[in-house]
Amino acid sequence: MARKNVRRERENDAMKWAREIFKKQFSPSRAASAMESSAEELSEVGKVQRTAVFRSMATPWSKWYKAFKQVWPVYLAAHLAVLLIDCLAVLFTYTRPYQSFGTYYQQVPTPKLSTLWDAWNIWPHDTPHFLEIARQGYDHAWLTAFFPLYPLLIRIVTPLTADHALIAALLVANLAGLVMLVVFYQLVKEDFDHVRAMRTVLYFSLFPTAFFFMAGYSETTFLCCALLCFYHMRRGRWWLAGLFGLLAALTRNTGIVLFVPFAYEYLRQHHFQLGNMRLNALSALLIPLGLGLFMAYCYALYRDPLAFQHAEVVWHHVLVLPWIGILGPIRTMIRVHSLLSFVVERNSIELGSAFFILLLLMLSLFGPWRFPRTHLAYILFAVIVWVIPLCSPVGSPDGSLPYQSVARYMLEVFPAFIVLAALGKFRMVHSVYLMVAGALFFFLLTQFLLGYLII
Repeated sequence: MARKNVRRERENDAMKWAREIFKKQFSPSRAASAMESSAEELSEVGKVQRTAVFRSMATPWSKWYKAFKQVWPVYLAAHLAVLLIDCLAVLFTYTRPYQSFGTYYQQVPTPKLSTLWDAWNIWPHDTPHFLEIARQGYDHAWLTAFFPLYPLLIRIVTPLTADHALIAALLVANLAGLVMLVVFYQLVKEDFDHVRAMRTVLYFSLFPTAFFFMAGYSETTFLCCALLCFYHMRRGRWWLAGLFGLLAALTRNTGIVLFVPFAYEYLRQHHFQLGNMRLNALSALLIPLGLGLFMAYCYALYRDPLAFQHAEVVWHHVLVLPWIGILGPIRTMIRVHSLLSFVVERNSIELGSAFFILLLLMLSLFGPWRFPRTHLAYILFAVIVWVIPLCSPVGSPDGSLPYQSVARYMLEVFPAFIVLAALGKFRMVHSVYLMVAGALFFFLLTQFLLGYLII
């Protein structure tokens, strides 16, 4: 009997102990905290899942929108600076801002507001020629020196600007300039890194002749097509690259140069083995097709497929060897006794720009800033485009006029600015370039707006 009582007491004690443990482990507060922690875990899982879903739903345009947000401040700042210079350049037209009439002074009549955009369409600039082609076509053989894509775009946009062809020309050039910078940024970011891409866009936009990106010239249209061609060829989208190469060849005669980096990049990505080539290799032929279409048009119009080349004589283009194109203006500068003469200073700007770009190209081949072998397509394009203006410079044979347009043509050597962006990590290089380039930018733009020989 006593043993049974002891056993019952032990069982009761065990039951009480079990009930206490159960209350402690499964109390309402403990259950609530367990539910909260479970909810938090589920919430975190939900966030991860939603992020994955959003990433999978992201369109291919999202990266371009991000590139646009990076480029937009530089683009806007450059345009505000140009607008300010455009407004202030009018002051240089006043030899004497006030005229004396007896005992009082009267201000010289100020120009109309339309002067702000009319200043971009005066002789001897190229804009009037583009506008004439857009309005009337190639009614003179010498106009074939200007390739057709940019005038065609002006003609298409003109009805949207109340038939104001100049506004259409500026609109096309500036919109193409925005796309150009966005593509340039994205190209450098994917092939190099974000920091170099941002500095590349900044330095490119502040080059002394970068104001031509805002003018009625074909620079932005050509560079936009060329950069899109490079972007797609680097990613193996051969037909798109060929299409944009065709458009570049319809914009400038140097567009044909894109065939060289295109062919190299195609062979590199196919390990330089002919057995790996596919039907898309034919996309390379789209680039010379662009030039061929314009040659066919010239033949149909003037029975001369090379009319655009023969028209260069009107612009004093002289075909010479590249070292003669460099030594010629140097000899002219030596013969002039004054260092402050017009010819000496203008030749210094033109040749100085060419030598500066040449130095950057040399650094892309040698030293710590050289491009990797996978990026050789950049260098091939840059070297050829750098040599062409020196083989066919714009200037009078007797040296009475300085070389022209060389500094503008250096804008086409866009790989050089990628090297400059790498050097920009040094504060001295960064500061000196911004100050010197900014000063020359202001000077040349002011000269351009006032109708001086800046073409």
